[in-house]
Amino acid sequence: MKTWLTAVTLTLAAVGAQAQAADPLKAAVAADNRLVGNVARDAWRHPYETLSFFGIKPTDTVVELAPGGGWYTEILAPYLRDAGQLYAADGGSARFKAKMESMGVYAKVKITAFDANKGLLDIAPAGTADAVLTFRNVHNWMGSGKAQDVFNAAFKALKPGGVLGVEEHRLPASRPQDPKAPSGYVHEATVIKFAEAAGFKLAGRSEVNANPKDTADHPEGVWTLPPTYALKDKDRAKYQAIGESDRMTLKFVKP
Repeated sequence: MKTWLTAVTLTLAAVGAQAQAADPLKAAVAADNRLVGNVARDAWRHPYETLSFFGIKPTDTVVELAPGGGWYTEILAPYLRDAGQLYAADGGSARFKAKMESMGVYAKVKITAFDANKGLLDIAPAGTADAVLTFRNVHNWMGSGKAQDVFNAAFKALKPGGVLGVEEHRLPASRPQDPKAPSGYVHEATVIKFAEAAGFKLAGRSEVNANPKDTADHPEGVWTLPPTYALKDKDRAKYQAIGESDRMTLKFVKP
């Protein structure tokens, strides 16, 4: 019995390895450069499904706007390393730079200076990108009054036919939108307005990052929920049960 189980386990492992080899995006999601804590959030962030919806190919030139701690960079860097190119449009974070220098998997990532408040918006050479991606950042740019400038910069960087992929915390349409988005939640219509004003056309919506348990009316905004838990231990079980935020996932195309 033990020998049989061992053979089955080895067979399943081989099948899994073959599946990853056949699908480089699955291999990138499973890559060992990813931090354990980041992998644990896949159940909420759905990286494979999200990047598949955006149509990102391993031969693409991709710009990741405001990568933060590099959650998605950990996946995009190995995925694009051999045949594509990743630009990380970063605000000058020493921590992010150190991360990019920590492993060979990040050696090809090009960091570009990105700070809308300082007018640093040349996120990639004009007209060269196949895709520009942003994950949970629009509210920050709204807070500084620079959201339209960022969408315009994305349009400039993209080739005709290029994709702008936006994931953002979603404010129910029935609730008023504060122009500064202090809660971290944004109307889908607001994001679409910024994109269309820049020249983009809406190409699709996905509910892959939806969470119907999120009422988007928490005391400390979206940061009340995991993984931040802004209220610390107060009502922690309640917010843990809700999970991460309800998010829109929108795909735009540059005509």
